[in-house]
Amino acid sequence: MERLSRITFDPNVMGGKPCIRGMRVTVGTIVGLVAAGYSTADILKAYPYLEEDDIRQALAYAAWRVEK
Repeated sequence: MERLSRITFDPNVMGGKPCIRGMRVTVGTIVGLVAAGYSTADILKAYPYLEEDDIRQALAYAAWRVEK
């Protein structure tokens, strides 16, 4: 598995949930948006401080956790 360098864990940020680059955007938020039908472009428009790689790694992390 690729190194998921954009997924961070900090007990002081969102209660230690997996987040994107230490920001208050959780992996669960990204996965939920994708599941609801939002495109990468939609998500980046709503969260302009995110990057495409953030979304890819959030999905990769979620897939890895399901298989773990």
